[in-house]
Amino acid sequence: MATEPIDLRALDFAETVAFARDQLGQPDYRGEQIWRWVHRAGVCDLDQMTNLSKELRAQLASRVSLGHLRVDRVQTSRDGTRKMRLLTRDHHAIESVLIPDGDKLTQCISSQVGCALDCQFCATAKLGFGRHLDAGEIADQIYRGRALVAEVEPGRRITNVVYMGMGEPLHNYDQVIRSLRILTHELGANLSYRRITVSTVGLVPGIRKLATEPMRPNLAISLNAASDRVRDRIMPINRKYTIAELIAAVRAYPLERRRRVTFEYVLLAGVNDSRADAAELARVLRGIRCKLNIIPWNPHPEAPYRRPDDRAIAAFQAEAKRHGLPTYLRTPRGDDIDAACGQLAARQDGQTLVRLGKSTR
Repeated sequence: MATEPIDLRALDFAETVAFARDQLGQPDYRGEQIWRWVHRAGVCDLDQMTNLSKELRAQLASRVSLGHLRVDRVQTSRDGTRKMRLLTRDHHAIESVLIPDGDKLTQCISSQVGCALDCQFCATAKLGFGRHLDAGEIADQIYRGRALVAEVEPGRRITNVVYMGMGEPLHNYDQVIRSLRILTHELGANLSYRRITVSTVGLVPGIRKLATEPMRPNLAISLNAASDRVRDRIMPINRKYTIAELIAAVRAYPLERRRRVTFEYVLLAGVNDSRADAAELARVLRGIRCKLNIIPWNPHPEAPYRRPDDRAIAAFQAEAKRHGLPTYLRTPRGDDIDAACGQLAARQDGQTLVRLGKSTR
């Protein structure tokens, strides 16, 4: 029975060097060359590795794959936001989004096909859960993003990365950590941990585990409610890990100087957008070195919510600031395209795709 080819994109640096040495009989510098082609140049074809001999490339072709994602569709918003639908090797659709903001260009990347956590306002949740992405598939979203940017805006580069696309990153903990090691390696994409953020709905054990890593990304918490009563309803994970448990884990998360935890708060009209909600939120977060991102909900037809009007949004922000919370209003981006996470991946030729599988509460 034929053995499955090794996916070079999913190997970390040490594994790539060891593979070249132990499986191909090559000196260590050849492994480094292969790594640079895969993770710095982002090549999709072994023949692009021009400083390797034809014989070595043929040997590689018989043993490995490059497992790259295929760009299936790109939507471009009036505001410059670009949403990519990417297809995995087993034909699952995932999303990655490029968001310009002045000199900054942030890429939101996915960590799973779909999501198991069933947040009621999220388009991805309506897909259910398909599978975890491996580290190579997570990292390759950056490489496909870089290629797109080089084509449409030569000279511009991706400055920030957020694990905030489809899926819950801490539900796929091992592959997310592996992808962080790949993306931050100095001979690869060479991204800075200080410019990478992992956003979680509140998997408390994952937050505690992330706190022990030697190199830690920025932490963002998708909170979206100040009381268990409301959060239980819109985010079922809260029935397992209450706000008090979540906040305790966040307070214990080590922060370097000048770094803060980000709390994300999606505003849903009549659900969590009152001045009383803002005041209670300030009480819950008191004493945490943090900032609050207010995000007016991106409407999509799979959820029965409304975006608050501008007056309600302004009143919520003013009340949060009055209670001392550093508060920022996230300007809605990509409203003229399938803006909500999971919405583009869930559609094909204008039709909503079937669910991937059952979500778990």
